[in-house]
Amino acid sequence: MSSTANIVIYTTAVCPYCVAAKNFLQSKGQTWSEVRVDTDPAERQKMTSITGRTSVPQIFINDTHVGGYDDMIALHRKGGLEPLLAESPR
Repeated sequence: MSSTANIVIYTTAVCPYCVAAKNFLQSKGQTWSEVRVDTDPAERQKMTSITGRTSVPQIFINDTHVGGYDDMIALHRKGGLEPLLAESPR
């Protein structure tokens, strides 16, 4: 499966859930853009204002806020992640 979705993940360097999210997406054949909020305070502010959350990872697929790692796995278990990944980027 090739990556068709536009995925953005807000992360920090020392975040086990960030690593888990990236490993899971990699196992699905996906690629992503990573935004490090621990090295860029402006990006952290942007992430917080968009999501209302301060925790990482925050995952966006085709501009849809999926949430964090647990949210993404819950969506996967309900069968909602794969259709989102199959959408063409907007």
